[in-house]
Amino acid sequence: MAGSGKTDILLLGSGGREHALLAKLAESPQAGRLWVAPGNGGMWQLAQRADIDPESGGAVSAFAREHGIGLVVIGPEAPLVAGVADAVRAAGIPVFGPSGEAARIEGSKGFAKGVMARAGVPTASYRSFTDEGACVAYVRELAGPCVVKADGLAAGKGVVVAQTTEEALAGVHACFSGAFGEAGSTVIVEELLEGPECSLLALTDGTALVPLATSQDHKRALDGDRGPNTGGMGVYSPVPILRDGELERMVEIEQRVVDQLREDGINYSGCLYGGFILTKDGPKVLEFNARFGDPETQVVLPRMRGDLVECLLACDGATLDPAMVSWADDWAVSVVLTSAGYPGHYERGKVICGIDDANAMEGVIVYHAGTTLDDGGRVLTAGGRVLDVTAVAATFEDARNRAYEACDRISFEGKTYRHDIGIKAIRGRDRL
Repeated sequence: MAGSGKTDILLLGSGGREHALLAKLAESPQAGRLWVAPGNGGMWQLAQRADIDPESGGAVSAFAREHGIGLVVIGPEAPLVAGVADAVRAAGIPVFGPSGEAARIEGSKGFAKGVMARAGVPTASYRSFTDEGACVAYVRELAGPCVVKADGLAAGKGVVVAQTTEEALAGVHACFSGAFGEAGSTVIVEELLEGPECSLLALTDGTALVPLATSQDHKRALDGDRGPNTGGMGVYSPVPILRDGELERMVEIEQRVVDQLREDGINYSGCLYGGFILTKDGPKVLEFNARFGDPETQVVLPRMRGDLVECLLACDGATLDPAMVSWADDWAVSVVLTSAGYPGHYERGKVICGIDDANAMEGVIVYHAGTTLDDGGRVLTAGGRVLDVTAVAATFEDARNRAYEACDRISFEGKTYRHDIGIKAIRGRDRL
């Protein structure tokens, strides 16, 4: 703890989600000294870099003890699945993020399906395979649209939404040939659910569950939802196409999952991220993630009214209260600027200009994702998803227009982005 009674914080991660978390944590009157491991070019302007391996529970715990850290916030999924939260809790240090066992809700799609089955959660029917030949035979038997998923963590890219048998077979081969590493050693083949998608993040202390604002991501790389899946190309919040009762149903499903895990002897404390599809039969779960979404966080947190430090400490301390969170009536739209070639091969080290100009616009926040700094302090590209250009305004149209105007003020060699983020909200559900 800081000498002033404030809470010193160590945030693990280096993406746009972590920059958004860091910015929101820094707003808290409880926030003391801020550290990041490893962070990025934008985060290093708000916090000091901790030179540790964020996936090593021992290293994170040792650093936290040595520097009087009062809260460790785990952003990405890999440290969670690696059990970093367990090591930090064992050291007696408050931590935001589920245990390694609880994080299997994201780390293993097969595990998640089992939890959902026991909890009676509506989701796609599926089969699991560890043998490529058997998986190929099943896909040929289906002879139609399906979804092929690597069972483990694949940075949002281990999913193939196949409209044809040939596309599904290519996805199966990619998994078993090692395209997604160990994550593809087990493959899930699911029925293809029809309907628009909706993300719902929720804070939980293992008993209480506080839903955050709804959002809708755009996963495909190209306009018109074409091209390969990515980690996310843009997002908006809230989702205006929800029908009566659907949000309440999604919240009830997430509460049921937390309750089921507790019944299974697993306390889930942290953020539970439900990826839903709004079918004609009601919301069904596509997947669960064990952390804040990326890029969903970049539009949810700017609309949130509440002390994030207080909320995250309450999740760890089993004192979470819905009264801690409220929402602005504003809309938020975020467009992801990417390196040419993403999600495939891309070059790094391109000089980025115009970020300060974009940030100077009313309601605009540019979150860094894949950036670094050179010795002269210039911002350089360092990843596939480079920047999340977020705008908040009183109307959806104003937020969207501002986001795209801000994108135009930023330049770097190879800058690419989708031009249709949010069109689904404008069209309405009946025209999707």
